[in-house]
Amino acid sequence: MCRNIRPLANFEPPVTDEEVRAAALQYVRKISGSPRPSRANAEAFDRAVAEVAEASARLLAALVTTAPPRDREVEAARARQRAAARYGG
Repeated sequence: MCRNIRPLANFEPPVTDEEVRAAALQYVRKISGSPRPSRANAEAFDRAVAEVAEASARLLAALVTTAPPRDREVEAARARQRAAARYGG
């Protein structure tokens, strides 16, 4: 799994279109093996990002949960704590 792709479901405030697109971009970069496509592949790359973002947005809108929404600040603090433990900072 690509470490840069973060869970987007069940957050308060809800996920933004920019966050969904950023996750889609990371996914397409990962599976294509290229951080930036060549000019010859740019159209296919951009189309894939748009399609993955659209599918991801539909999925997030359809998910149902009984769990309370997660707080972005709390999750960010936990991530910083894990990084400090992992990298010694």
